Order: sequence, then C-alpha cells, then structure tokens
Amino acid sequence: MAFGIKRKDVVEWKQRIDQGEIAFLTHYWLDDRFPGCKTVTKVGSKDLGRLSEWGKQYGLKKEWIHHRKDGYSHYDLLGDKQRDILKAEGISVVLLDE
Repeated sequence: MAFGIKRKDVVEWKQRIDQGEIAFLTHYWLDDRFPGCKTVTKVGSKDLGRLSEWGKQYGLKKEWIHHRKDGYSHYDLLGDKQRDILKAEGISVVLLDE
C-alpha cells in the first residue's frame, strides 16, 4: 500500500519520464512480503534499453523491470539496495527503513 505521496510528485515523475529522463520517485510503502521496508523508490524510463543499462551498473536485472502498458515502466528499489543506489546517484531522502 502506497501512502504519503502527493499527486503533484507522481505527475512530476511521469513528466520527467516523458522527457526521456531516468526518473526517481520515493514514497512510503507497506507490504507484508517485505517486512522492515517502509519506503520504495521507483526508477522509471520510457526507454527500456536505457533503463536496463542503468540498472545493470547496480546489479539489477532487466527481468526486474515492472513493465507497464501506460509507458511508466520502472524498477522498484527496496532496503539496502535502495539506500545504496540513491546514495550513489546523489539523491538524499529520508528512508524509514534504517
């Protein structure tokens, strides 16, 4: 279940994807399948080849991309991998998972 996110943030994330960027969106999220994880970062791009190459540098497999028909395909980053990638990308957010 996603929460603590504003529609404006989702719209801006989609706009960055539409402009050809690799876009990041972090929000609060709870799912019993992932105990201890309270946030998720969605990393999206319209160019799946570019997204796959981006993910490869962090050990992410292209099979892990959540393919969406609406064009907003993305990786979901959780836990330590989320923290490490955001740090490497120079993105500062408060992660409640820590």
